[in-house]
Amino acid sequence: MKRLSLMGLLLIATGVVAHEFWLEPTRFRYKSGETMTVDFRVGENFEGEYWDLTKHRAVSVLMHWGNTVKDLTAKVQPSKGKNLSYTFDREGTHLLVMQSDDAYIELEAQKFNAYLEEDGLTNVAVERKRTGRESEAGREYFTRYAKLLVQSGNRTDNTFRKEVGLPMEILIDQNPYTTKPGDYLTAQIMFEHKPLAGALVKVWGRYKHTTFLQNIYTEEDGTVRFPVGAPGVWMISAVHMVASEREGADWHSHWASMVFAIDSPTASDK
Repeated sequence: MKRLSLMGLLLIATGVVAHEFWLEPTRFRYKSGETMTVDFRVGENFEGEYWDLTKHRAVSVLMHWGNTVKDLTAKVQPSKGKNLSYTFDREGTHLLVMQSDDAYIELEAQKFNAYLEEDGLTNVAVERKRTGRESEAGREYFTRYAKLLVQSGNRTDNTFRKEVGLPMEILIDQNPYTTKPGDYLTAQIMFEHKPLAGALVKVWGRYKHTTFLQNIYTEEDGTVRFPVGAPGVWMISAVHMVASEREGADWHSHWASMVFAIDSPTASDK
């Protein structure tokens, strides 16, 4: 398996062309009756900017727990942070899921090629070179799919492993709220409901103002396995790019992320 050891974790480099997107709660554990506030964020190192909801749109925001699904899309606020509030009325592991609209971006050739290299999108780089288009600007639509796992009360359940039917999504094999530092987690990347082999997965960990990153490529079954080396906030992210089926762009990238916590940190642990 192509993975880095815990000692091989690298401090996040700067200058990345592409940006991660994630859902950031005020904290990760709640009591029944308490309210969670969620920021929609874009950037690197668990730092960056609030997602501009005057330019982009969340087309679907759903809260899953067990077999129950609650549609929160209409409650999303186009503010700078504090984009969503949710009050827990029962115990259990809760999965918040967001899908964005399709946004358009065009990058000059050098930046687009660097972006492809940074995110392991070698299939696109090879195709651009094969067709003699590596010196052309990159035109793409991009769509974001974000998951956030939080815990209400002490009762845990299997909501964490639920496949919700996103075009691209991340599944994990163990509940983070029963996981301890030193354990391993396995994540599976799915695209169009099939395992995605050979995809670059970035596993981010944030503890006491330090961010670490593992770059791991998925196996044939779309999985990666990694050590949970420390408590704190964790994010798994991946991007997959395919030829665009819509006019106006050559490519369509799909961005997936999942955020959770180990040892239930609060925002101050970041």
